[in-house]
Parts: sequence; structure tokens; C-alpha cells
Amino acid sequence: MNTSSSLWQPFKLGRVELPHRLAMAPLTRSRANADGTPGPLAATYYGQRASLGLVITEGTQPSADGQGYPNTPGIHTPEQIAGWREVAGAVHAGGGTLFIQLMHVGRMSHPDNTPHHRWPVAPSAISADQDIFTATGPKKTPVPRELSIQDIRTTIADFRHAAASAIAAGADGVEIHGANGYLLHQFLSPNTNHRTDTYGGSVENRSRLVVEVARAVAEEIGADRVGIRLSPSMPLGGIDEGDTEAVRTQYRHLAGELAPLNLAYLHVHHAGDDELLRSFREAWPTALLVVRYGRTREQIADDINAGLADIAPLGRFALANPDIVERLRTDAPLNEIDPATLYGGGEAGYTDYPTLAHA
Repeated sequence: MNTSSSLWQPFKLGRVELPHRLAMAPLTRSRANADGTPGPLAATYYGQRASLGLVITEGTQPSADGQGYPNTPGIHTPEQIAGWREVAGAVHAGGGTLFIQLMHVGRMSHPDNTPHHRWPVAPSAISADQDIFTATGPKKTPVPRELSIQDIRTTIADFRHAAASAIAAGADGVEIHGANGYLLHQFLSPNTNHRTDTYGGSVENRSRLVVEVARAVAEEIGADRVGIRLSPSMPLGGIDEGDTEAVRTQYRHLAGELAPLNLAYLHVHHAGDDELLRSFREAWPTALLVVRYGRTREQIADDINAGLADIAPLGRFALANPDIVERLRTDAPLNEIDPATLYGGGEAGYTDYPTLAHA
């Protein structure tokens, strides 16, 4: 077996016991119904991957304002809660734990893609200047509307409501998406946040919304059911956080503010600064999840073996191999991913990847 035995040690994450150190990373699949409800195929898809233990869902909007792409799921209406209840049941039936990722995209949106067709919102009225997919083809992201202080309070309340809705749907917890160029990341980044109030300017002010959202969600459902994802210096969605020292200053401060909340975990979408990752390891009191782009199967356990991570979430490997855990345990060959079926569509490239038993 190529894969390190460290992967197969059990782990206590918040209030759940995990069978090993693998997890399913969040992966946008754009297959929800038009009203944001996950359909029956979603229950099949996540249920197939329950052996990964911790299953973190695709980004799920906490409000209509939080939607960025067509056919992404929400977790703020009774219908959406009912849809997620089927997903939670399927994951639990397979022995897994379900955390729903709460993703407000901020300026990474287009009026064509939201149910109310309102303008996107952001910390400042600065366009991401990115192409975004819509039902009528790619379009440029527009200049967003700057959130008022009252809007910010509403957004925090939306995250709180979404977290409560996730638990009502039977999920075991939520992951707050503070990464990948979306709303919370936009508040952290100096090139997207030009505010002059208490939510902009200094490192402390730019961190404020992330901390307030995390605190509100932890108060609502319990800190041991809340994770948060960060991606320091990840240049997605037009984000530019400055030089290495600026990024380290920002994120060391943020980690220091979040650590006392005792959240279940910190999930780092790692862009390569191992010194910063080590400082997270030292400052963070609970579990650390680390995802790196381009890992080979032989490298999956490297961060765990180096003491830099507790859990290694899998993205593309999990997408193409519903039984990835068994394949890694037995050193079996892996299915290749089909890029043409990543976003949108039906069963093809979603629920029809073969398992070893049916290969």
C-alpha cells in the first residue's frame, strides 16, 4: 500500500467521531433545482461518498443574495431544508458525517443567476471583472452594490439562519466559506475592500466580518459544529492580497481572533506558504484540514505526517471515485475525472462513476 498508515487513524472532530483522516472537500456541481433545492441525485451522489467520513458539501447559499452560479443549492427556505434532509439521511445511512458549506459569493455573481435578479453585493463597488457562466452564456461580473452597515447585519443574520436551517435538515455541522474570492474573502482583501468604516482599512477591520459571522454561527448551533475555510493569497475571483508579509499579517491576526471561538476545524485551501501554515498549526486549538492543488495519491498523507494537518480532504479524487477510501486502502487504480461533466447536467459524471465492485 502506497498510502501512509497515518490516514487510517480515527479522529474526533467537534462532536463527531471520524473513522480515518480523509474527508470530501467541497465541490461545486451546479445540479440543484432552479429553486435551489438539492434533488434526489444529490442524495445519491453524497451517499455514494459517505465512506469518506466527513463529507463537506458544495457551496450552498445562505440567502438569495448569496447565489453566484446557476443551479447551486441554498439552505434558507423550507423546501431547501427538505431537500438537504434527504442528503443527510443518505450520508448518515452510509456511516458518514455531513457538513454543509455556507457560501455567499458576494460580487462573484450576475443578476441573471439569482432568483430575485438583484445586483450582486460586495464590501466595495469594485467589479471582479471575471467571466461568469449564465443560462445565456458567459457574461462579465457587474460592478456590485456596496453593502451598508445594515446590509452587513442582515448578512450575518442570514448566515445564522442558514446554519440553523442546516441543523434542521439533519446536517452535523456547517463550514463557513471564507475563501476562494467569495464575500468573506472579499472583505479580507485590500484590493476588494476599500471601505472607510469599521469593516475596512486596517487588518483588524477587514477581519471583522469573518469573525462576526463565525461567532454568530457558533452561537446559533454550537462552535463544535462549525468549521471555516480560508485560502490565504489564493488569487481566485480577482483577489490580490498583497505580498507575502501582508498576507501573513492578515491571516495570523484573523486566526488569532477566530481561535478563542473553539470552532470544530480550520480548513486551509493552501496556496503554498508553509511558514504561514505552521503558524496556523501553532495558533489553532482544534482540527486543521489542508487541501493542496495537484497532490498525487502518494502525497495525500504528507501534511498529516509532517504534523501540519489532521485531515486531508479530497476533491477531484473523491469526485471521480465514490469508493476512493477502499481504493486507497487496497492500492487499487483510480477512475479519471471527466471535465466535461463537472458542472450541470444529470447522472453522467455525477452519480455514474464506477466503483471497484462494478468496474
